[in-house]
Amino acid sequence: MLRTRFTEQFGIEHPIVQGGMMWVGRAELVAAVANAGGLGFITALTQPTPDDLRREIARTRELTDKPFGVNLTILPSINPPPYEEYSRVIIESGVKIVETAGANPEPFLPAYKEAGIKVLHKCTSVRHALKAQKIGVDGVSIDGFECAGHPGEDDVPGLILIPAAAKALDIPIIASGGIADARGLVAALALGADGVNMGTRFMCTQESGVHQKVKEQIVAHTERNTQLIFRTMHNTARVADNEVSRKVVEIEKAGGAFEDVRDLVAGARGRRVFEEGDLDAGIWSAGQVQGLIDDIPTCAELISRMVAEAESLINDRLASFVA
Repeated sequence: MLRTRFTEQFGIEHPIVQGGMMWVGRAELVAAVANAGGLGFITALTQPTPDDLRREIARTRELTDKPFGVNLTILPSINPPPYEEYSRVIIESGVKIVETAGANPEPFLPAYKEAGIKVLHKCTSVRHALKAQKIGVDGVSIDGFECAGHPGEDDVPGLILIPAAAKALDIPIIASGGIADARGLVAALALGADGVNMGTRFMCTQESGVHQKVKEQIVAHTERNTQLIFRTMHNTARVADNEVSRKVVEIEKAGGAFEDVRDLVAGARGRRVFEEGDLDAGIWSAGQVQGLIDDIPTCAELISRMVAEAESLINDRLASFVA
């Protein structure tokens, strides 16, 4: 068994996290991760309304009696979701772990703390992680440049970012980006992290609700099959390489603005990819770690395999290097 500050403080068996993913973080996947000893997160905004989130939390509890959390990502928008209502549902439902991302979570922390909720905040830089620590979060998930979704604008890969964060922070650190197996887990621990977060890898499991064609495409892809969109808009996002993402990059290079790509990147189009299996219907998040994924296991198979192989790496291979 691998025991870290994260497993002890968050009450989890294994230091492996399935982070919140739009259209992916649903009850079946979250419960499967929890039952396997990891920490799964329901994605709050995948649920159309706060009441839908309440029902999804209840549905997850029907599938597992292990700890799980809810991800609430707060982003600026013209018509923002009712974030406070979603947050109230999390508290009233008795969830004890929340993953925050996007904007500063400070306004929500007093209510979470009063309810005994531990907060894991997602960051893409050491300076943001230090701010999160200062305002009182219980841990940070630090995203390297390899990750799917938004890697920030500093372009710092995990090999640098994780030890830099570990050196600067006192709270537990979860390494995110580029991790799919025991090698990534052991490397993250060696770099100073207390656990790992995996998104693309958990998308490609049997309990993941995305279409089978998406999972098969992840297996077929290599580490080179991603595109960085919104670079010119200083809101970089790493997504899977397809007709739509290549078109977005082309428009940006020609000087296009967000209005010129708005229809191409609409969330409804990305949802069609996951639900219908039309791989070119819209953009969909996937990391460079696709190049390390070659199967579609159950969450239990994936987590047990990672832990067993990590123990072997530490006890046998790494120990053999010490004269």
